[in-house]
Amino acid sequence: MEYMLMHKNIPVVDMVIDETGFISKLAKLHDERHLPIGIQVFKPGIDRKGLNDWWLGRSIPASRDGLPGALAALELSSSRLLIEKSLGVSLSDHYWICPKGSGLDWESVNFFTNDFSKDVGEILFGKKLETNNQIDLVSPDNTSDGWLKKKWVILDGRRYLMKGGSGVFQQEPFNEVIASTIMKMLDVSYVDYTLFFDDEKAFSLCENFLTTTTELVPAWRVIGVLKKFSQNSSLTHLYRCCEQLGIPSVSKAIDQMLTIDYIVANEDRHYNNFGFIRNADNLEWIGAAPIYDSGTSLWYNSARIGQKVDSKPFNSSHEEQIKHVGDLSWFDMNALKGIDEMVIQTLSQSQNIDEYRSNAIARIIIDRIERIERLASCIN
Repeated sequence: MEYMLMHKNIPVVDMVIDETGFISKLAKLHDERHLPIGIQVFKPGIDRKGLNDWWLGRSIPASRDGLPGALAALELSSSRLLIEKSLGVSLSDHYWICPKGSGLDWESVNFFTNDFSKDVGEILFGKKLETNNQIDLVSPDNTSDGWLKKKWVILDGRRYLMKGGSGVFQQEPFNEVIASTIMKMLDVSYVDYTLFFDDEKAFSLCENFLTTTTELVPAWRVIGVLKKFSQNSSLTHLYRCCEQLGIPSVSKAIDQMLTIDYIVANEDRHYNNFGFIRNADNLEWIGAAPIYDSGTSLWYNSARIGQKVDSKPFNSSHEEQIKHVGDLSWFDMNALKGIDEMVIQTLSQSQNIDEYRSNAIARIIIDRIERIERLASCIN
């Protein structure tokens, strides 16, 4: 089917999406400035593979918990087919596809100001819908990433992302609350998470931190704007790309992110779990996004609290990755007084986490905070 890729109401490029969900053809380029970050334009035309990678990156990943059952209920063979059903509209950015000749505009299709269907989210959460009702596929859940069960909900007119837990401990929602509280105490830019219980199951809730004028550009898009030199580390390459784009105040934000990830032993800070915010109207960069997605931490799936865990994105070891931090003058250990009681109180709300585990997690957090304080005394 023929579409025009749009950035809000700005035409970007004409394209064709085939029956398998891939971009099979690109035609007229209308505005190169508004192409997604990292998409290259060559003499013969736009990098179609790169644009396909970006487009398919909007789909629900195959690793999503419960996805096979959800696709069966939706009678779809692949999650990439869901993107087209809601015109690729997301609550993370302002891109979408306009069917040729439809006359649609951003004001009528975006999810920032328009309501959306709950059906896809309910199915992704394993709920069965009434069979006599046609399933409404117009939802931002079609373009949500990550492997945990999640869905967008509207509460009092505001958009919130609701995420569940995994495994025996179902700990991720509680970890989000603990991490965001630590960041609040340290005055670090963060996304606030709260606990929500439904049928005695715990979920985390966070309000969308993007608006009708701002959008998130994940780091994995940013690192594609320049070729990486073999002599450069992954972090150096990221800094080069941010400098090329003109993104301000990056190094402090990275220092803070790596420090928080060290304290909570985050195992999943991949390049799609942090990013940068720009104004979608004038394309000016605002800076690093507030820190989000810290649930895969605190030994969420392990009974051995304190054992070595992997880190991302710059090193596989937290002990090596924390060495990238160049400034800890902002770190105030006194601001974290009472953090162990907060951790224990938060985890006590879980039916799957006992007192022994809660106390062990609280102790290891204190230990890692003290290690950061020692590092701060060396580099400040």
